[in-house]
Amino acid sequence: MSSTLHPMLNVAIKAARTAGTLINRAALDVESVRVSVKQTNDFVTEVDQAAEAAIIDTLLTAYPDHAIWAEESGRRAGRHGGADHVWIIDPLDGTTNFIHGFPVYCVSIALMVGNRIEQAVVYDPSRNDLFCATRGRGAYLNDRRIRVAKRTTLRECLVSTGFPFRPGDAFQTYMQMLGDVMPRVAGVRRPGSAALDLAYVAAGFTDGFFEMGLSPWDVAAGALLVTEAGGLIGNFTGESDFLEQKECLAANPKIYGQLVGLTGKYSKFASAGDKAAVRQARARNNAPSDAAPDATASDEAASDSTGN
Repeated sequence: MSSTLHPMLNVAIKAARTAGTLINRAALDVESVRVSVKQTNDFVTEVDQAAEAAIIDTLLTAYPDHAIWAEESGRRAGRHGGADHVWIIDPLDGTTNFIHGFPVYCVSIALMVGNRIEQAVVYDPSRNDLFCATRGRGAYLNDRRIRVAKRTTLRECLVSTGFPFRPGDAFQTYMQMLGDVMPRVAGVRRPGSAALDLAYVAAGFTDGFFEMGLSPWDVAAGALLVTEAGGLIGNFTGESDFLEQKECLAANPKIYGQLVGLTGKYSKFASAGDKAAVRQARARNNAPSDAAPDATASDEAASDSTGN
């Protein structure tokens, strides 16, 4: 790791470790943690809220004029000269894993200055793994510089993803896309934490990652880790506009283009012809008989939505 970390990165690391201590303490008796349901299959715990409060307190103690954009408490405007500095926070990415005692979750903190992510921390408290990056200075895991994997053909690759799990998610569209990807790679994994998935792409543990339905706090920190490790990240058509578009694709440069060739037609930015081809293929394959009657319609709405 660089001998002199950027001071804002140091503060983010301190905030992430503070949150990690709270998470690890709660993990010792996870069954006693209070859990609330935001919507079907979308949970929040008292640990998410306590960790987020600790992160925000640490960040604003150091930089009181900076803005906050956090998963649980929303947006808080910055003041004076710090208004263009926005901390994007996911205090516990992988909450469903956490409440089941499945040890794949992390703290994600990114600093966006203007429209660019400049600092990033993804901290895995269960393994004490700290991924961090400053724009232009490379990406690190603990004290080791990391780079994306060097594989060049899809059939050699291990790819991670995330399954749709909320009402209105484009389930049938996702299943078609997964059906295109799975036969062409060595394996597909679904760990359950997008921020950690992106960190693993940056470290070369996996070769690529794709998921739909993500929010900015899921991907902001991981995006900088990937690019600083030599990888590419964007939407399913390969364009860089992805942060608020609910679709994310990341990989090393050789694999990225090959994955775009598979995922591009499922993007909300796909051509009308590609979207029609996807609908026709779905009709030929027939939706499962136990699918909801309006599954196809909700898929199209979710796929075409441009909301945040």
